[in-house]
Amino acid sequence: MFAVVRTGGKQYRVHPGDKIVVEKLDGSAGDKVTLGDVLLAGDGGNLKSTSGLTVAAEIVAQAKGDKVTVFKKRRRHNYRRKKGHRQQHTILRIVAIGDHKHVPSKAEAAEKPAKAAAAPAKEKAAKSPEVKAKDTPKPAAKEEAKASPPDKGKKATAGGKSAKPASTKNAAPAKGAAKKSPKAK
Repeated sequence: MFAVVRTGGKQYRVHPGDKIVVEKLDGSAGDKVTLGDVLLAGDGGNLKSTSGLTVAAEIVAQAKGDKVTVFKKRRRHNYRRKKGHRQQHTILRIVAIGDHKHVPSKAEAAEKPAKAAAAPAKEKAAKSPEVKAKDTPKPAAKEEAKASPPDKGKKATAGGKSAKPASTKNAAPAKGAAKKSPKAK
């Protein structure tokens, strides 16, 4: 079953189990939300009545969108303003449309136990104050040259690495460097 719901001035086509990103809604992660503004509902090609139909959703997270830079300028008047903005979003997981609830697939059912097992491991890692680091030995220069041979198109030097001399043709003089005096005739 699908439904078209309106929230935050936008319309979304949703199915049970879908995750959508909507404009900010009040609540924290794990809270239940009911979307009552259902515009259209149906099952395949058959449309259903939307009177009294609601969509149940769960808040997954509160997040921010990408940064948008707002830059204003008026030429020849030395007027420049630069502002940034990040829109607040809420990530929802659709639980049910009316009476139709989401039945998790085999892949989703397999993910939940894996996530549950990973959570205690993260907590144990966070609680343990000492972390032992192992030093790895550096490979010998000969082994390093074998591991990354030089490119065919470039000339190789004695160390097995290709090198190109730096060009100073168009380089600017270093700061504070003495300027050359004009040549005497």
